[in-house]
Amino acid sequence: MRCDLNIKSNSSSHHTELYGEERLIVRRGQPFSIVLHLSPSNKEFKEGEENFKFIVETGPLPRRESDTKVTFSLQESTVDTEWSASASKDASGGTITVSISSSPKAPIGEYTLTLDQLGQKTSLGKFTLLFNAWCPQDAVYMQSEEKRKEYVLAQHGLVYRGNFKRIKEKPWNFGQFEPGILDICLKILDDSPKFVPDADKDISSRNNPVYVTRVLSAMINSNDDRGVLVGEWADFSGGNHPSLWMGSGEILRQWAESGPVRYGQCWVFAAVACTVSRALGIPCRVVTNFGSAHDTDANLVIERLYDENGDRISGDDSIWNFHVWVDSWMTRPDLGTEFDGWQTSDPTPQETSEGVFCCGPASLHAVKEGEVAMKYDTPFIFAEVNADMQDLVRLSNGKFVKFSESTKSVGNFISTKAERHDITHQYKYPEGSKEERQVYEKAQKRNKLLQTGEKPGLHLKIKLAKNMIVGSNFEVYAVLTNNFLDARTCNLLFFARAISYNGKLGDSCGFSSENLEVPSGEGLYEHLSICSFSLGSQTIDFHKAEKIIVLDEPDVGIKVRIIVNQPVTAQLTLLNSLPEPLLNCSFAIEGIGLTDGKPIKAKYVKFLPLLSPTITGSSVLLVNFDSDKLKNIKSFIDVVVKE
Repeated sequence: MRCDLNIKSNSSSHHTELYGEERLIVRRGQPFSIVLHLSPSNKEFKEGEENFKFIVETGPLPRRESDTKVTFSLQESTVDTEWSASASKDASGGTITVSISSSPKAPIGEYTLTLDQLGQKTSLGKFTLLFNAWCPQDAVYMQSEEKRKEYVLAQHGLVYRGNFKRIKEKPWNFGQFEPGILDICLKILDDSPKFVPDADKDISSRNNPVYVTRVLSAMINSNDDRGVLVGEWADFSGGNHPSLWMGSGEILRQWAESGPVRYGQCWVFAAVACTVSRALGIPCRVVTNFGSAHDTDANLVIERLYDENGDRISGDDSIWNFHVWVDSWMTRPDLGTEFDGWQTSDPTPQETSEGVFCCGPASLHAVKEGEVAMKYDTPFIFAEVNADMQDLVRLSNGKFVKFSESTKSVGNFISTKAERHDITHQYKYPEGSKEERQVYEKAQKRNKLLQTGEKPGLHLKIKLAKNMIVGSNFEVYAVLTNNFLDARTCNLLFFARAISYNGKLGDSCGFSSENLEVPSGEGLYEHLSICSFSLGSQTIDFHKAEKIIVLDEPDVGIKVRIIVNQPVTAQLTLLNSLPEPLLNCSFAIEGIGLTDGKPIKAKYVKFLPLLSPTITGSSVLLVNFDSDKLKNIKSFIDVVVKE
């Protein structure tokens, strides 16, 4: 007669109750139960004898070959490796409770559930399937319940900024469980350029968090598509300054209504990516790298160029005071089990990857060990945290001279979590340690191979002199290059013989034999005749000192007392620290369960009304102050809604 999807009970056991009770949302690889209410003529249900089949379908073109359409029958009990179902008749006789377990490798997304009774099909309803960090067979499984609460369920946190000597925190509402956000996150996947040309392949690939994370790193920015955010670092006319955002919800809703949102910078891109990842069930954390390198020429070295007067010459390489990205937790069957765990992806559009502005996911283990040949974009991320820095001056003759270098300027105090946790050791060995230098040198060698496209091995070439005249001696070089990752000892036999035009060999005209030690990544020249060189040198000393200064911001005072079902007012104050008046002053406040999912803004007032909260419990109230001269002044306060 009808089907009860048992939403409240299923939501509780699947950790999805924060999405609300309007729809069934479950996590894959874990059973959920439905209740079938039988018609009076069908109350003689007998376990093991009923011809019940269930059909689950997802995507616009469900196909069995793509695992987007699956049919399965009743069994004695469900299994945790594939779609399965079992049933039991209730004591009343009028209902059957069916337990359905999804495959831990099923594509995530919206599903329809259909009952097939000997060809008679009955729609039982729809449900949304997410990744499952609680399921050991799921690729995103996390063993620690504390970490699952932090990286899947937490709706607010801190993003770190400043520089490594003055680390500052920025509060952020991720709000992945706010009404409508999950649908918007699924829409982001459907709007991806990967979906349009081959929807069947794209939907099927959503079983893999590696694939989904890479799609998100491209879709959170709008450079190649109608992605969520437009990046801007100079002219903010026609949109919001990135510092004004306090949470992901407002950004995602604007995008769903009218397309790419203006504007974002790295911490905004990363925070929105974290929201979407957590909403889809992928454990995710926002990470800040202080002294973050942007290596444009992929040589793992940041080169800063100066003229002889000390003025900077424009160059593409740069070091950011800080840069923010996300780490997502998953296995990497494409790389091997040693590369499982945290994977870095960066939705901020910096460089293209496979022709698209996206970055990652790259295994943290691969980054730490210098395994830059591993996909995706590991050399770029390795450089962000572990590139060497060189300062070069251009002389009047056009040549560049290196006058200083540092191995410790890049990748400091890499930070994450609501209470700042230093995870630098997860990305790299201690700066200056023997292990760190060995990893860097290994990465340099492998990166050169990637750039040249040469395969590991010994490569031998013969190089001829330009002027070779009959009757005169000339030089012929053997060029031996070692593209292995370690030094190789070689015995080089180098000889020459005359040859006539008809191929007949003549007398020997040169011979040498020598044992050579060829370092990894280097080449040696060996020649048959003696050549003398005169070398001249010029020494010029250059010195430079530099310090980055980060100024403190004035504090925002917050006073609030919140009682359930009663109107609330927040008292906000800020002391003007400038020697002149501030114009166009305004406050904005936002809090999950306190402001209906969007900021409340007001000018020239210090009392801002909040909605009447309807649910008791803990939340966080975020405050932003803006004016003509003081911007991006943020604060927050933990609040408890009491009876």
